[in-house]
Amino acid sequence: MKSPFADVSKAIDWRGRLVFAYLQESPFCFRSDDDVVRGCDVELAKALATMAGSAAFHPVEAEFAQLLPGLLDKRWMMTTGLFVTDERRSRVAFSRPIWTLHDGLLVRAANPKGIAGYGSLARDGSAVLAVIVDQVQCATALRLGVPTGRIRLFKTQNEAAAAVAAGDVDAYASVAAAHRGYLANRPDARLAVVDVPIEEQPPAFGAFAFAKESGGLRDAIDAALASYLGSPEHRALVSRYGFSATEVDRVL
Repeated sequence: MKSPFADVSKAIDWRGRLVFAYLQESPFCFRSDDDVVRGCDVELAKALATMAGSAAFHPVEAEFAQLLPGLLDKRWMMTTGLFVTDERRSRVAFSRPIWTLHDGLLVRAANPKGIAGYGSLARDGSAVLAVIVDQVQCATALRLGVPTGRIRLFKTQNEAAAAVAAGDVDAYASVAAAHRGYLANRPDARLAVVDVPIEEQPPAFGAFAFAKESGGLRDAIDAALASYLGSPEHRALVSRYGFSATEVDRVL
């Protein structure tokens, strides 16, 4: 069956229409009750697109595993923020950093297995971890000793969180901010967030991604970021989504 996320016209001219791929992942990007795409990443991208001279900004929902392939085959021109890794740099280009984030684990309320991080998951011989396909948390979990046989792959945040709530898995690894954004909209979810100790995985930088041949778009966005990051407007935008002044200062 054809993915409902893939039905997008080829993106050609970012000056006329900048097509931006996003995930349903609060607080970064999400479709609100009034059918508007909101969140710190998408609103930052829209402001930068205007500054860069784009006539129209067009957000398109995608699954995580589609983000980079969609850049390569020109379904879109820019993606929501991603952790910057050497493997990803070999495929696409990145803007300057837009945030720095640390990992968290989504667990059932009261944390019945006492999960405290990747290490405790590895030591528990039966704990099963959920991760999203192609997200960096899978590699982190493997590096810290969680065996492949106890890692389950999901396509979306909603699917992985539902698996935790149902008891099909014991934890779901992503960024802590995404877990807290998910729970903010679902106060009755009976789930909780465990911050991964920084000794296991320090906070890492993320950035917007572009095709390597982006027609000058990446340079235009970087130029806009240089003047916008840390401005009163930027601080006000991201503070609405839980980012502190200290967190903004880390990317300046």
